[in-house]
Amino acid sequence: MDKLLSGRRLLVVEDEILVLMMIEDMLGDLGCESVTSAATIAQAIALIEAKIFDAAMLDMNLDGDDSNTVADALAERGVPFIYSTGNSGRDMREGFSNRAVLRKPFSFDELATKLESLLSH
Repeated sequence: MDKLLSGRRLLVVEDEILVLMMIEDMLGDLGCESVTSAATIAQAIALIEAKIFDAAMLDMNLDGDDSNTVADALAERGVPFIYSTGNSGRDMREGFSNRAVLRKPFSFDELATKLESLLSH
């Protein structure tokens, strides 16, 4: 497998702790240097303002709130991101409909492929 993720710093915005733990394990196995997580919109915005990230994974729904403000903050700073969601519908927001989406539950290979594609552009 390509080591494109080796040394990368990722932000994972996810409010379900078990899903977050799984993602963190997968990203560690993919060689990410650091994985920072946020469970709320406020935490995510504070981290985006304070740190530099190579990429991000963004849950579309955080405890009942859509994550549009987080997507905007990432886009403003030029941080590439992918969405993750357990929703079955196509609930993409205008302006971000071209973003890759990982449908939960996703596999290790699906995560690796989406992130490698994101970071190779």
